[in-house]
Amino acid sequence: VTVEVLDRLELLALVDFRDAEGVERLRRAVRFAERLREVNTEGVEPMASVLEDRCLYLREDDVTEGNCTKELLRNAREKVEEYFVAPPGNIPLPTLEERDTVLKGA
Repeated sequence: VTVEVLDRLELLALVDFRDAEGVERLRRAVRFAERLREVNTEGVEPMASVLEDRCLYLREDDVTEGNCTKELLRNAREKVEEYFVAPPGNIPLPTLEERDTVLKGA
């Protein structure tokens, strides 16, 4: 796994791979995913969801308690309008150099 791929995986998965434990977790995940190549998918159409053949009904989104938006947003390190911003900002990720060092040592 290159440092660039690791950088992208961290951003997508929000997982920190900068220590040996994180790198081992990534290795286990890759080994697990490799097993999927053994599955014969010939003639199987790609799906957007396993539920795409079902009609899903949306429930009414009625607020029954709370009304504490301002109080909750005080916990946000960064916000835009009435929304939390995450990541980047809430989860510090290592630099490319730090990740390269971990990969070489693992």
